[in-house]
Amino acid sequence: MGFNQSSDKKRQTFTIISDDSTDGHGGFGIGSISLEHMSSIIVDTTNEEVYVDMDAMHARSSIERRVKYMPHKEDVPEGLLYWIVWVTVEYKDDQPYYAGVAGSELRVDRPNKRAYKSMPQHVTHMEGSLKGKIILDHMDEKSKQLLGNFLKEFNPEMWENSSEELTSILQEK
Repeated sequence: MGFNQSSDKKRQTFTIISDDSTDGHGGFGIGSISLEHMSSIIVDTTNEEVYVDMDAMHARSSIERRVKYMPHKEDVPEGLLYWIVWVTVEYKDDQPYYAGVAGSELRVDRPNKRAYKSMPQHVTHMEGSLKGKIILDHMDEKSKQLLGNFLKEFNPEMWENSSEELTSILQEK
């Protein structure tokens, strides 16, 4: 199952991962978190691009690879700002909507092969998205505008079915 939209540049897909780790047997994996309705979106503020990158679910997106992670943001002063936004899709009255949306900061200095991200923040935001929370207040206005435009264009029906909290945070100001 997935939500698809084509564009001139790239084919974008909200991938719904089938991950029934128990396969009905009730053994190992019971109680594990299901990522079945979550997708990861990259907001590239420098190039003003937004795209789905499912590899970010496992910290393997193209922007996360081939860099050394530093423990402090100050260690990457020339890092370009990206956001990995965790988007969870749920259904209400058989209608899909963006239920949980949480953005996590990533700074990447490609020339110096350095990067910064707070793993605890990424995990907390991922979990928050899965629980249907909107965690975007810490994002800058430009990034929120890019994300809002992407989500509206990606699937207008899901956007219309989403909470007023989400749509008001991501509306152009």
